[in-house]
Formats: sequence, C-alpha cells, structure tokens
Amino acid sequence: MAGCAVLLAYVLLSGAPAAAQTATGSGSGTPGLSSGVPSAAVAPSGLVTPPRSDVVPTGRRQTSDRVGRIADALPAVRRERREHPRSTREVYLKGPANWQVSYFARVPAGEPREEIAQVLIRDVDSRVLEVWTDYKVAWTMARGYPGAFGRIVNAPWVWIPLALLFVLPFIDPRRPLRVLHLDLLVLSAFSVSLAFFNASRIDISVPLVAPLLAYLLGRMLWVGLRGRDADQQARQPLALLVPLRWMVIAVIFLVGFRVALNVTRSNVIDVGYAGVIGADRFVDGRQLYGAFPSDNAFGDTYGPVVYAAYVPFEQAMTWSGSWDELPAAHGAAIAFDLLACLLCFLVGRRVRGPTLGVALAYGWVTFPFTLFVSMSNANDALVAALVLAALWAAARAPARGALLALASLTKFAPLALAPLFATHPRPRLRTIAWFTLGFAVTAAIAFIPVLAHNNLRDFWDATIGFQAQRGSPFSPWGLYDPDVSWLDTAQRVVQGAGVLLALVLAFVPRRRDLVGLAALSAAILLALQLGVSHWFYLYIPWFFPLVMLALLGRWGEPARA
Repeated sequence: MAGCAVLLAYVLLSGAPAAAQTATGSGSGTPGLSSGVPSAAVAPSGLVTPPRSDVVPTGRRQTSDRVGRIADALPAVRRERREHPRSTREVYLKGPANWQVSYFARVPAGEPREEIAQVLIRDVDSRVLEVWTDYKVAWTMARGYPGAFGRIVNAPWVWIPLALLFVLPFIDPRRPLRVLHLDLLVLSAFSVSLAFFNASRIDISVPLVAPLLAYLLGRMLWVGLRGRDADQQARQPLALLVPLRWMVIAVIFLVGFRVALNVTRSNVIDVGYAGVIGADRFVDGRQLYGAFPSDNAFGDTYGPVVYAAYVPFEQAMTWSGSWDELPAAHGAAIAFDLLACLLCFLVGRRVRGPTLGVALAYGWVTFPFTLFVSMSNANDALVAALVLAALWAAARAPARGALLALASLTKFAPLALAPLFATHPRPRLRTIAWFTLGFAVTAAIAFIPVLAHNNLRDFWDATIGFQAQRGSPFSPWGLYDPDVSWLDTAQRVVQGAGVLLALVLAFVPRRRDLVGLAALSAAILLALQLGVSHWFYLYIPWFFPLVMLALLGRWGEPARA
C-alpha cells in the first residue's frame, strides 16, 4: 500500500490524463498541397512556403507580400507585435484556396519557437477568415470550430431533448425542493459550459466547471461518509415519474440511435486515432512508446490497456496507415459505450435490483456527455466501463484488484482509487493482500508488450512525464497566468488535498456497501479533476455512473444475494 500511495501521489501531482489537443474530423489532416512551384518548401504541418514573396504562385491571385501586409494591419496582430518586439512573420500557402500568416516571438537560440498570432486569409478576395492570438494559436480546439468534437451531437435538436430525457424520470413533483433535483441540475449544468466552449468563449466555459465539480465532490463525500439511516432509506422505493417499462423501451431505442448516429454522423479525434495506431503497433510487435507517426506524435500518452483494447477492432477493420475514416475507432467507441451501459445495469441490479439497473442504464444513454464521448470516438467510456467492472466485482478482492489495474492502465486516473478499493469493505490485511496480488499480476501482464521494446523511463516520459509538462487553458490553473506564484501554490494545495483525500478515505469510517464505494470513488476522481492543469468534457463520464449510483442507489429494497 505504501508503494501504491507514492505512485498515486506522482500521478495526481503530475497532471491529468491526456485528451485531444487538436480536434479534427476523420481524414481532416491537412495534406501537403502542390502549388505548382517546384522549389516550394513543404512544412511537416502541410503548409507550403512560396519560393518568392513578390511573385504570385501558380493558381493563386495574391503574393506573400500582399497577404503579409493585410495581416500586419490587423489590430490584434499589431497588439501582439507591440508586446513582442522583434517578432518575425512567415507566410504560407494553406490548402488550395487560403493563406496562413504566422507570427513568432523572438526566443533564445536552441529554444522552440513560440507562435504568438495566426491569420487565415482567403486567396480569391483577400478576405480575412480567422485571427487567433494567445492560447488559441496553439490550441485549435479552443477556437470553437463547429462539430470539432462529436459533430452533430452538439446540435440543439440532439442535445436538448437528451438533456430533458435525462432528468425527466427522476423528477418528483410532490417534492420540488428535493436535493436530488439540484444534483441533476448540477450534472446538466456542464452543458452550459460546453455551449460557451463551442462558442470559443473559454474565458467563460472554464470558470463554470470548477464549482460544479466541487459541488459534486461535496455531495459524494456526504453520501459516502454518512452511513446513518442508510437501511431506513433503502426501505423506501426509488420514486420514478414514468413507468419502468417506458424506461426500458427508451434504453433499447436510444442504444440503436446512438450506434446509428456514431456510424453516420460522428468524427474521430486524435484520441481514437491513437488507439488504432497503438493497436496496430501492438499486433505487429513494435514499440508502443516514442515512435508514433507525426500526424499523432503524442498519441502514445495512454496506458497499454488502451491500445490492447483496440486490437480486436483494428484486426477486424484494418488500419490503412493514415487518418482516414478509421472504422476501427468507430467500432471500439461503440463497443466501449455499450459495455459501459451494460455494466451500469449489472451494477445497479446487484445493488438494488433491476429497477436501479434500468435507471442507471437509462441515465447513461440519455446523459448527453456520454454520447459526446461516443460521437468523438474517444476512449473515455472504456475508463468508465473498467471502473464499473471493478465495482461489480467488489466482493472478490483479487478480481477487483485485477479490474482496477486494467482501469488504471488506460488513462491512469483510476489508480487513485487503489487505496479505497484495497480496503473495501474494511482495511484487513488479508483483503489488502489479495487485492494487491490481483492488481500486481494484472499490471505485470499488461506491461509485457511495453517492456518488450521500451523501458520504464520511456513509458514515463511518453505518458505521465509528458502530461506533467504541458500547459493547457482548459482549467483555471492554465487559463490564467501560469507564472503567478500564488496560483501555482494554490494548485499544489488542491492536488495535495486530492492525494490526502484518496489515502484518508481508505481508512476512515464510511459507508461500507457498494453505494458508499461508488460515492467515495466518484469523490476521489472529482478531487483529482479539480487539481489538474488540463480538464475536458470527455472526462465527465469517468465519474458520472458512479455519481448516479450514489444518488439513486440509496433507495429501493436490496436485491437478494
């Protein structure tokens, strides 16, 4: 347990598991275009530098000089250049119809260049299409491109009905001030933040998230640590506004709807692409870390279980070697989504019987953010599914240790749950030993393909080391000036509190059933997410089913063993 605690501290203090840094649709990588000028230089990004700035390239109407002067005159560009004296300008051909003008700050020799402004100009009429400064230069996902994540799932006609369906069965008109109503409202309020994110208003979307996470953290601690009156509450049935059979029908219909929507109207972001690349390398016996292709160079930032999970889909729908439609990523995302839904039902049925099982499955298929993950073809539903599987196997210490090891070697955050799961239902030496054995054996097997071609330092540098070093505007810690000393100190305090919470909850008096285990597991994941430098909406499904189990699992007669 001591070694686990040390590793836990490293993970929590290093930063969040990676998410997509650049959202893009299937096959949307910018190809290196041919400008008709033999001596043009093609950058790795696919941008083309014309050989002469005063000559119109073949097939174009503007020169580099003219495009540069247009960009120089923009107020945002002039402001950035005033703040960065002696900055330089470079002009590129981008795609068949546009120009990109990039401005770089002066940096000491040997350091990577810092792009401070970027302008997109249409060739045919010299119209300025986009102007980006500050963090929106490097983080294209902060620009609010329509459908960059999940495509049509962001459409109001999809999102709003799902959001309403999610809360409808759990409303009790006779008790409008019921706390559960507030809980559901808080879960739904993440949609408000996402709306501002989609509008490129990161300055509003980011501050909205922390209070929601903090509220849910408090609620989960209240449920998990308050065992008093649990038996009495369990004798009260779960109140539903609609008949259970209606919810069953809704689950069946929405499962088909989600699959059809994924197949026809979704896109694959770099997270799903990374899974396919890793699976291909896994099967071919090549190194998993440090050798990903340039169009997804940081895709090796996940645990080996992620890449292993994509193997059946990559074998059935072979990868072409490029960022195309990636059917294997679609197949994997659909399978992870269905598995999580099934496990919601199984865990709920184990806790309180089929009514709770159906309610949790219904919550999964109606909560818009689980569809957001599926429609982005990300791997985050796998994290939720494996944590739920560990919860389902909680009665058997070796099994829950093995399943939590698998969950921990996806995106690493579930490693924070190890002390709590090791001491469930009580901190006995025999229980901890069996849990540790199951965890260690499974982790050792999962690392075999890693150590066949890499060492532990390679693994660390590509995963947790990389995540710890990168900045991000998608948390308060990264959005505001990262050089402010008190902000950095505050983040470290929050991260340290998360570490302490994960350790303390393993040994304090707590609710000892699966509802309590789910509540405190959710609390730990929420505390982790509050302290990370990079947070994104794809992480919500990690804790969502645990929160729903903690909120709904308190009612209803216990299922027979």
